[in-house]
Amino acid sequence: MILEKRNSWKNSKLTGHLGALITVICWGCSFIASKVLMEGASMTPVEVYVYRFTLAYFMMLAFTFREIRSKSWKDELQMALCGICSGTLYFLMENYALMYTSTGNVSLLSAISPIFIAILLAVIYKTHMRRSEILGSIVAFTGVALVIMSESISKGLGMEIHPVGDILAILCALSWAVYSIAIKRLIPIYNTLFLTRKLFFYGLITSLPLLFIQNEPLHLNVLVDFSNPVYLLNLLFLAVMCSSMAYLLWNESMKIIGPLATNNYLYIQPPVTMFAGCMLLGETIYPFGYVGCVLVLCGLIMADKVKK
Repeated sequence: MILEKRNSWKNSKLTGHLGALITVICWGCSFIASKVLMEGASMTPVEVYVYRFTLAYFMMLAFTFREIRSKSWKDELQMALCGICSGTLYFLMENYALMYTSTGNVSLLSAISPIFIAILLAVIYKTHMRRSEILGSIVAFTGVALVIMSESISKGLGMEIHPVGDILAILCALSWAVYSIAIKRLIPIYNTLFLTRKLFFYGLITSLPLLFIQNEPLHLNVLVDFSNPVYLLNLLFLAVMCSSMAYLLWNESMKIIGPLATNNYLYIQPPVTMFAGCMLLGETIYPFGYVGCVLVLCGLIMADKVKK
């Protein structure tokens, strides 16, 4: 009886939604931790990525060391695709996009991944979006735009277009969508711990060469400076909360409520970053930011609850 209740809770839609919500809260705060490491410790984006996912990988390995190989080469190749798309390609394109366009443009354009996911689901699995899902996505995306552009709107500034950076940001969203669709077949077959560890492994081995060829020196010394543990604590937050725990919850949520419903929670990430920046960095929240938050929440409720 107790076991049945545990399985019921584990597979309930509430658990899936809660897991996705906790994940995007962690990912929304991850921008702050990454900023501390890159600006305070002078780490490069590749360094932050490699250190973060190396720690996360070994944490996953500690729980799954008995299981090394997947069931087939086809599954192994698909895991490699997922690891590259959700790791190396996603993070590198996002970071390089920031070099050519504004943070607002990157945040806004990378938030369209749920739209790409809906298109890929329709093409590959012949699914159809309900009207409520389409309307909810439009409302939520409008909210994201208001959150990101609230300062520009309040100051009467426009959104600038930078083709190279903006295209990279769109490709970043597409890369995440490919991962979300590619992992859909694997999720029912494999344990989430094992699957997440595989993603981290392939993301790491494809990014390590970039770490070795960069001209910047490594900054490992700041992580062992226990007189100033702020950098180590930020890296641990990224590795434990934003990588190990977050990816586990995210993959489990996709198993329970599906890729589209799970990825719709990505719309919450910019509002979380906005509030985290206000509380931790003293950044200003403008009135349109609050309006955007309300629209994001309304959009998510509409997409999930409205049936017609």
